[in-house]
Formats: sequence, structure tokens, C-alpha cells
Amino acid sequence: QTSFTMKFASFSVALALATQAHGFAPNAASPALRSINSNTVSTSSRSTSLDLFGSKWLSNKINGPAEVDTDITEKEVRALFDLWNQALATGDSRIVASRYTKSPVLLPTVSDQPRTDYDSVKDYFDAFLLKQPQGEILDGNINIGDGWATDVGIYEFTMGATGDKVKGRYSYNYVKEDGVWKIQHHHSSVMPEEIAMGKPITEDEVRGLFSLWNNALATLDSKQVAARYAKSGVLLPTVSDTPRTDFTSINDYFVNFLKLQPQGEIMESHVTIGKNWCQDVGIYEFTLGANGKKVKGRYSFVYVWEDNEWKINHHHSSVMPEGIVTAEPITEKEVRSLFNLWNDALATKDPEKVADRYSKAGVLLPTVSDVPRNDYPGIVDYFTNFLKLEPQGEIESGNIIVGTNWAQD
Repeated sequence: QTSFTMKFASFSVALALATQAHGFAPNAASPALRSINSNTVSTSSRSTSLDLFGSKWLSNKINGPAEVDTDITEKEVRALFDLWNQALATGDSRIVASRYTKSPVLLPTVSDQPRTDYDSVKDYFDAFLLKQPQGEILDGNINIGDGWATDVGIYEFTMGATGDKVKGRYSYNYVKEDGVWKIQHHHSSVMPEEIAMGKPITEDEVRGLFSLWNNALATLDSKQVAARYAKSGVLLPTVSDTPRTDFTSINDYFVNFLKLQPQGEIMESHVTIGKNWCQDVGIYEFTLGANGKKVKGRYSFVYVWEDNEWKINHHHSSVMPEGIVTAEPITEKEVRSLFNLWNDALATKDPEKVADRYSKAGVLLPTVSDVPRNDYPGIVDYFTNFLKLEPQGEIESGNIIVGTNWAQD
């Protein structure tokens, strides 16, 4: 009677536990319940699925040895990284943060601040997810203990936003919380030899950084362009006298420049590579989609390795100096003498010599004709008749203004 009562009680507890777990498990019948026998316990091979809802915990508590909790395999530990990586792919920092325990410790790659709760973990991934990261484990070592597991090694991220690939070292410590395997501790760091020796980059990759900036221009979003600059970046722009030394002022410049719908092409490039910095200087040409014009300029880009990607630390852009119009000097006396040249042409009585004194785009509004003369034949035609009067002029009063390559009398 006693033996029967104990078995009945054990079965009742198991049934109660199974009933509780059923609310958090898939609709299929619990493997724990399927393995229960009134006299014996099934020793069927256990599932290799991840214990996300606690049903495997129940099965092991009923079927497995009591002294050691060995309800996860190395393959399943590695799959926990895949869950975290899939959370990254959602782009939702809340989903990523939910992969961590209630009292986590995250020591992130590009932040000095330890993250020890949901809000601070989420805050880190708010920024990191903008890079659209996807990770791959290159080398890992797994250890499994009683209710915990570790996975440590080397991983590599591909940043979808830029195409950059970044290697790092990782340590994950997983524990069960509420029947679900979560990340209790996550330590991520850059490769130390890269810090000492500098981030490697080729000349072609340096030139490719221009394409990232040019692609940002194509979005017509000034914030995306400004995001290509380093935190302490300096922009000396083509058409503004004001140096731009922070995100706000750089963004402000491109708000206006992007109205021209610019797209650039490097015509001549000279690359220099240093330790965690590189430089690309030369000549580029912009096609302005808003008006179809093409504009050449000189450029200097200095890039630095910041937050696991190459950013523009310095950008200097200037117009081609030989195309800049400089003032041809002229005095007021010389301006007045230009009238004498025209008057001397009148004295020749040759309408073509008079017309030669006018520029290619000259406009004559003559004294005794209502018709504006705006080309060489029209000006010759007017003076053909006017010169029959044998005119000679004299300035009695005049006012002179001198500008850049123009003068008025």
C-alpha cells in the first residue's frame, strides 16, 4: 500500500509539472509525458533541440540522472550563438537584449562602459545595429558544466551598412534562467595584434572608401553623409568658408549641397597608408543631377580606424585654381582710354573695325535704331549707316566703376 501510494504521488507530481510546462511548450505532447511508464522510466535518446521553453528540463528531471545537469550538447551551445546572431539580423535592440539574463554583464567591443542590465545592453545595441552586423564563429572552444556552458574564441562580423569585415575575440557564459538558456556574461574585444600593428588595408580598399561616401551622397540624406565622418572629423568644404568640425555642422553643409544631387568620380588618386590611418588625395569630378553640370575639384581624404570601421577624419575640397577667375588690373584712366579706341575705329569709317571693338556676346542699344544689336552682323549693319555721318565723339562728363574683369564708363 505504501509503495503504491508513493508511486501514485510521484506520478501526480510529474503530471502536475508537465501540466505547468505545457503552457510554455509547443502544442505537441510533452516528450516527458510520453516517456513515463507506471513501472519503468524510458531511456530513449533525448532531443537535440534547444530548451527554450523548459520542457527538456522537465524531461531530464524525470528521466535523467539527478547528480549532474547535462541537458545541453556542444552543438546546442554553439546554436545559442546563432540565436543571438539571428536577433542581430532583426535590427531590433530589444530582441537582442532579451537574449541576455536579468543580471547580465556585457563588456562590448566598442564601448568602455560595462552593461549590467536590460536597458544598458539595449542602449549599446541601439548604436551597434546601425552597422547591420552579422557574425560568424571562426574558432571556438566550448565547456559544459552543471547548469552553465561557455563558448570562447574568435568571431568575424560583416557590416551590412558598409561591407566591412571585423574580427574580434569573444567569451559567452550561458546559464539557464526560467528554463531558458540565456547569456549571463559576454566579453567582446578587438584583435590585440591589430591594435599593435595597425588595421591592414590595401590601396584599392582605400580608394573604395570614397565609394562609401559617394553612395551616401546618392541617398540625398545629409545625416548618412555626415555619419561617414569621424567623431573629431574636420571638413573644409568646396563652397563654404566655414570649417565644419562636428556632426551638426557637417550635416548642415550637406543639407544644401545635396540639393544639387551630386555624384562624384575620382579622376586621379594618390594613396598613402599608415598605422590605423590612410590618405587619398587627388582630383575628382562631380556631375550635378539637378542641372547636369560637371564640376572638377581637388580633394584630400584622411581616414582613421574608429569604432571598427574606417571613417573620414579630414576632408579638404577645393575648386581647380587655374579655373578661378582673377582680376585683370585696370585704372580709371585706362578705362577712359577705351572710349578713345572705339572713337578711333569710328574715324576709319569701317563698320567692321568698329564692330571688332565689341565682345562676342556684346549688346548694342543704338541711338537712332529701336532694334537691339546682339551679334556681330547686327552691329556691323548699324554702323554701316551711322558712319555715313562721319561721327567723332568727345566725353564731356563720365563716371567710372572698376570690377573683377569688367569696367563701366
